[in-house]
Amino acid sequence: MSHVTSNPCPQIWLIRHGETEWSKSGQHTGTTDIALTEQGRMQAATLAPLLATQTFDIVLTSPMQRAIDTCRLAGLGDQAEIEPELHEWNYGIYEGRKTADIRAEAPDWSVWTSPIPGGENAAQVGARAQALIDRLLSRKVNNIALFSHAHFLRALAAVWATGAPSLGAHLALDTAAISVLGFEREVRAIVRWNLQH
Repeated sequence: MSHVTSNPCPQIWLIRHGETEWSKSGQHTGTTDIALTEQGRMQAATLAPLLATQTFDIVLTSPMQRAIDTCRLAGLGDQAEIEPELHEWNYGIYEGRKTADIRAEAPDWSVWTSPIPGGENAAQVGARAQALIDRLLSRKVNNIALFSHAHFLRALAAVWATGAPSLGAHLALDTAAISVLGFEREVRAIVRWNLQH
């Protein structure tokens, strides 16, 4: 898969949702529709001034309420469309569990390398991210904002840069952080990562 394009203009802004009780505790939150904490709502609102300095041609959000609320509190709710492919990794039997607890049963378990019964593996998430990237690039627009979740956004950035999701294991992403994907000359690049406001 080539990562060079003749039209190096779009920037894709990745915005992780604000804090939830499960993001705070380290529980894997995929299909559970959990709300933002008060701190998470404050985090989301602090994104508004920065995002207001940009003009977004497309604003897409995960269908999960924590992402939708972050988008709204960040000032882009009126422009947003729901994008089902932005949902978080499906953790299957590991939903709601912490990595340390899972490793008590499955030593060396990692979402990036281990099977996930009843859920998605890294290759499946990577394919979902690639399909979304292809659709976004076909739109011929300049600025895109995506409101989504930590593991999915990490996988998407990895696929953008390398074609494979595995780099995502090395990309820490905090709640309500902003990252930007774009181009260095004609090559896809991670332009900014894990910016806090």
